[in-house]
Amino acid sequence: MAQKVTVMLEDDLTGGPAEQTVRFSFEGTDYEIDLNVKNATAFGKQLTPYIEHARRAGRAPSRRSGRTAAGRQRSGDIRAWAKEHGLAVSERGRIPASVVEQYQAAIGR
Repeated sequence: MAQKVTVMLEDDLTGGPAEQTVRFSFEGTDYEIDLNVKNATAFGKQLTPYIEHARRAGRAPSRRSGRTAAGRQRSGDIRAWAKEHGLAVSERGRIPASVVEQYQAAIGR
């Protein structure tokens, strides 16, 4: 049996048929809105003076920093300690919080 799926956009302002999805960002939040031609044109006209005076922004810097050598050494120390004490810890990946807590308690931190 064949199926035909039709996606119809509805203008988010007027509720009628929409022709396009407009994507934009404001203050770090991404948005999208489905608009008909008239509303999309009006949206563009409202933004034009701001866009003409704005500058393009590059990608935001990554918030996650790379692992440090000290962090890798500490993970290695915890894994070695866990193995010596019969605790199951994988060779890679996140060390369970319970193991880290036991390690810190054992070394007096």
